[in-house]
Amino acid sequence: MQRLTISIDDDLADQFEQWSDARGYANRSEAFRDLLRKELGQSHVQAHPDTACVGTLSFVYDHHERTVALRLMDMQHDHHELTVSSMHAHLDHDLCMETVILRGPALVVQTFAQKVLAERGVHQGHLHLVPLTRA
Repeated sequence: MQRLTISIDDDLADQFEQWSDARGYANRSEAFRDLLRKELGQSHVQAHPDTACVGTLSFVYDHHERTVALRLMDMQHDHHELTVSSMHAHLDHDLCMETVILRGPALVVQTFAQKVLAERGVHQGHLHLVPLTRA
């Protein structure tokens, strides 16, 4: 393991300390390593869109919207090579939440997620993408 020494201004150091404490890090080194891994992973995905990744796509939709549930299910079946698993939850009388675990090349997963989120009846959602490479 290598030791790095960095200098940052007092305000930034205080913010970093508060951030790492709030997230329960035992020390600043582990907090810094996690931030660096995240940034390097995102940079790797941008530079290499064919990078293998896993992701969770979570979205909320109105199941009363005409055919939305069927369209969303068809999209997952049409991309069965990406869809590992899904979970469906009823939030209230109108709204449902679905979380889909996806696996495949980063760009393909991102493209599929964007198409799902753009479907009429989907209110909002988010893709959390994790590259399967070691940073």
